[in-house]
Order: sequence, then structure tokens, then C-alpha cells
Amino acid sequence: MRPDLILAFDTSAAHCAAALLLGSQNDGRVWLKTEAMEKGQAERLMPLISDLLAEAGVVLADVTAIGVGTGPGNFTGVRIAVAAARGLALGLGVPAIGVTRLEALAYALPRPVTVIEDARRGEAYVQRFEIDGPGVARIVAAEALGAVEGAVAGQDGLHSLPIAEAIARIALGRLGTVQPRPAPFYLRGADAAPPSDPPPVILDLAAS
Repeated sequence: MRPDLILAFDTSAAHCAAALLLGSQNDGRVWLKTEAMEKGQAERLMPLISDLLAEAGVVLADVTAIGVGTGPGNFTGVRIAVAAARGLALGLGVPAIGVTRLEALAYALPRPVTVIEDARRGEAYVQRFEIDGPGVARIVAAEALGAVEGAVAGQDGLHSLPIAEAIARIALGRLGTVQPRPAPFYLRGADAAPPSDPPPVILDLAAS
């Protein structure tokens, strides 16, 4: 039986990141590609994946599961990755497994550890991971963080693996278990304001 080949990617931040993991969750061979970018992930993600597959000498049909970063993070970026994962999984007939950015950042780090990520607007994404499991992810005002007990991971703390690799390894560990369909993981409301124009008038032609 051939080993599992996990394709994972993330566009939840100012990057386009992808990984291929062949083999076991804690070992195996990994190929990585990451490009920093503020925008343009929608146009760049699939070519980046194609380059990664070519480098590894495999094709999409060889992939046995998709891992995808579901946020929290950039609203548009999260939607790009989740939509791509769903489409690829459907086309290939393989499972798609969602992994939050916070759990990917905590992967393989000693517990307990608290992940703290800049959420902008003077706020932070926070989630604590204990030995017996994760706590609730939340968004808090930066000045309200206070002292954090134990190790801190994230933007200014400990770092585990590159995010796409961590997503791939977590996805491989969940393979074979029932997983919900990947969906964006948001901790704040959408940035976009509702349109100010009134909705169009719907004409009832039957009543004319």
C-alpha cells in the first residue's frame, strides 16, 4: 500500500504557503513553498501548488488528502484557501481537513503553551493549549492580555514548523476520522460594510 501524500496550503496571512507530506505524521518527506504577498493569493495559489507537485515528482491524482488553513486571519485569504481545498477534494475524491492557524502554530510545541497572534486594530487572537487539549480561541484587546503563564507561541513567541507543514502533519493525524467540511474560522465580524444603496425593486409580473 502506497504511503499517504498530503497536500496542505494556507493563505490566511500575507503569504501563499503550500506543503506536501509523504509518509508518517512525525516523520516522512516534506516539500515546501512559501511566498510573501499582501494580495494576489487567488491567482498564485494553484501555480504554486503545480510548482510544488513538479518539484516532488508527483501529480494531483497522487494526493490522498487535502489540509487547509482555516484562519483566523485575512477574510479574503481564508476564503480563497477553503474554497480551493473544497474544490480540489471534490474533484480528486479525497477528504479535505481544516486546521486553524492557532493549532498549526502550537503543533509539536511542549504543553502548556499559549498562542498569541496579532489581530490588528489593537487586538490579538489567543488560544491556550493544555496537556489534555486546547482551550477556547478568542480575540482580546492587546492591552488586556496581561501576563501569560508558561510558554508563548505565535508571532513574537516560540515557533514550531512552517505553517503549511504543520497543517499537513495535523491533517495526516486526522486522516481516517470523521471531519467536518472545512469552513472559515473567524473570530471577528467581516470587515466589509453592507451596501448603502437600497436593494432593487422586485417586479411581480404575474400581477401586471
